[in-house]
Amino acid sequence: MHLSWQNIVTSIRFALAVLVLATVSGLKAEAQFKDEAFTQTYADPNDTTMRDSTDTMFSIKEYFGGLAHKNNLKIGTMFAGSTVFIGGGQIYNKQYWKLPIIYSGIGAGVGLGTYYEIRYKKSVKAYEAALEEDPKTELTPDKKAHTGAILSFAGAALFYWGALMDATVNYDRSAGRIQPGRSTIYSILVPGLGQINNGEYWKIPIYWGGLAAAGHFLYLNNVNYHRFKQIHNEATTPGSGYSGPYGAETALYYRDVYRRYRDYSIVALAAVYLLQVIDANVFAYMQDFEVSDDITLKVSPTLISPENNYAFVPEKFLSPGLKLSLRF
Repeated sequence: MHLSWQNIVTSIRFALAVLVLATVSGLKAEAQFKDEAFTQTYADPNDTTMRDSTDTMFSIKEYFGGLAHKNNLKIGTMFAGSTVFIGGGQIYNKQYWKLPIIYSGIGAGVGLGTYYEIRYKKSVKAYEAALEEDPKTELTPDKKAHTGAILSFAGAALFYWGALMDATVNYDRSAGRIQPGRSTIYSILVPGLGQINNGEYWKIPIYWGGLAAAGHFLYLNNVNYHRFKQIHNEATTPGSGYSGPYGAETALYYRDVYRRYRDYSIVALAAVYLLQVIDANVFAYMQDFEVSDDITLKVSPTLISPENNYAFVPEKFLSPGLKLSLRF
């Protein structure tokens, strides 16, 4: 479509006129309302899952006040604080007997993992030193120590995860099973668990299938990336004696391709994970949303009576206005 300069100038003038009118109307409308209309909140103060947008997202004073049982904590505040102050959820839930189990489990895992990791690194240094002296040395790194370190750290992480899950499960059951905060945290800790808590079991195959597919392609692309990376390194190393079917340029091409696909797989995995967390939160809020076939629409004119006492220019009288009201 061809646009002339005249049409462009006319469009700009029209846009500026609309902007000026909207600004003036906005100032007049703002002058006609009381200050309370812009500061009041509609959130239920008894709702333990909601927080007004003007509230502090997390308060250390509020959190430790809750641990001292001086005030009630929202489930999100309790969970966020427990990620740093391990065992805080058990203290808030008054289940003190669980603290020695949590601390001893995490401490033992971290301690053993550190011990095995140091042992493995020492064996690697000894192997490298022996290899320099004798390329045919039979000395090898201590793989058992490496495995022990991985399992020990994994055990500590499992105790940490269990402490967060336990605190969430035992949080104020009187408030009901389906709470947006509880469902959200469930999905953060175990993908799909929030949907189970909401009673939407049919979504589980969708999200688990998406996570499994993304994880499968992540593993496959990562294996191929490291494969062609090694081939490229061997093909470009002088004196390596490489005689494989792939040349250096071909190996470089496939290395970059699979690295890009691996990154895409990571993004897909994160997207599915975040989607199921958002889904659990949104549909937990909609559990009480009433859907009825009896829907009516009322269209009626309404008279706007200005509050002249609260206007910006008190010496000027503001005239009433008309509006069209649509109500479902």
